[in-house]
Amino acid sequence: MGSITLKQVTKSFGDVNVIKPLDLEIKDGEFIVFVGPSGCGKSTLLRMIAGLEDTSSGNIEIDGNDATKTPPAKRGLAMVFQSYALYPHMSVRNNIAFPLKRAKVAPAEIEAKIASAAKILNLGDYLDRKPGQLSGGQRQRVAIGRAIVRQPSAFLFDEPLSNLDASLRVNMRLEISELHKSLATTMIYVTHDQVEAMTMADRIAVFNGGVIEQVGTPMELYRNPVNRFVAGFIGSPKMNFIDVKPVDGDPTRSIGVRPEHLKVTQEQGLWTGKVGVIEHLGSETFLHVHVDGVGTLTIKDDGECPLQYGDQVNLTASQNKIMHFDKEGVTLASLSWGDNAVVAQ
Repeated sequence: MGSITLKQVTKSFGDVNVIKPLDLEIKDGEFIVFVGPSGCGKSTLLRMIAGLEDTSSGNIEIDGNDATKTPPAKRGLAMVFQSYALYPHMSVRNNIAFPLKRAKVAPAEIEAKIASAAKILNLGDYLDRKPGQLSGGQRQRVAIGRAIVRQPSAFLFDEPLSNLDASLRVNMRLEISELHKSLATTMIYVTHDQVEAMTMADRIAVFNGGVIEQVGTPMELYRNPVNRFVAGFIGSPKMNFIDVKPVDGDPTRSIGVRPEHLKVTQEQGLWTGKVGVIEHLGSETFLHVHVDGVGTLTIKDDGECPLQYGDQVNLTASQNKIMHFDKEGVTLASLSWGDNAVVAQ
């Protein structure tokens, strides 16, 4: 079991409210990602769940039991940190075994658990090495192995891939996702990288200023963001936002359109601009088009895009791909692109 329920949880440091009253239910066995910019409270909340930070008010329940005041060691959770936190003088085998030895587990059981974790994480050939003899990805797998042998009800990951290079990040992302499928254990994963969130999560909780703006599956957040913040944070490259002039009493608002939903057209489009920086990525091309009165719009185009710097282009988008936001940034689902909306240009 690994269900975790947060009820009106808050955290304050003096007069600063880091986590505002917050409710969240994490289902047994799900992979949920906390995502948001630096300082939004996501790591603080993870540490509160782990018991490493006190809760100012509210309740944290683990498997239906109030664990708000329970010491970290008795919560049945295992945390994997951004830094590997391995003992440099110990072998991989002893690093993995350390929490079991402290718990006075029988030697035969320790060896069996080490062998099982090493097989899952492909560490069998490295058990007698020291951490200094391993790559960053291998060291992170050792840290995960140390968590696995404890057989926790939930794993807590605090930006575990931040110290890895780009290729290792992709590999470890896949390995952690595979680990979740094989163990079927609850995982809470903190990151500021929305690509990690989109590719790994069953559900995503988007944090902003100590509150959760929206919780949903990756595609729910992509297709139906509740506000401009979520719309701009989810998706890569980021959504383009454009001011809309009020017409005939229509309230001031903005529209958003994702780079993959903007198209270069030979016909008259919604906007006309000049191509600036072009990013060729092989399978796709990102065009940064400067539009007078609007700013720079990013377009995701085909990898064989023939356009050059300085070319004049017309841009258009399907009506059902344009999102509308009111002056407070709330999504206006009922509005559609029409005669009562004029784009500032």
